[in-house]
Amino acid sequence: MDTIFLKDLRIPAVVGIWDWERAVPQVISIDLEMAGDVAAAAAKDHIDATLDYKAVTKRVIAFVEASRFQLIETMAEEIAKIIRGEFDVTWVKVTIHKPYAIRGSRDVGIQIERGSR
Repeated sequence: MDTIFLKDLRIPAVVGIWDWERAVPQVISIDLEMAGDVAAAAAKDHIDATLDYKAVTKRVIAFVEASRFQLIETMAEEIAKIIRGEFDVTWVKVTIHKPYAIRGSRDVGIQIERGSR
């Protein structure tokens, strides 16, 4: 199985449990890996034969910007559901980075995998 990926998609989001996190959007970073068979797309050389990662990106940005989650775990689950449900992806890995959320640490986050390859 082939993998289409997107790295370091930066989106302002309201996410967190503390009052200050809920008052001002923070920039989070999202990495996506999505399983699919790209052989047909390669043979046809046309966007209709593959996963349109621009469409995925637009959908994830719109979703995250409108969301108000307390936990990045919940955000990751919902992103995985959207990608698998709306884009006919059988397997997805979602990584959410919340930079500088912990003093002394450059990055914290969550990584989930849903579906099967």
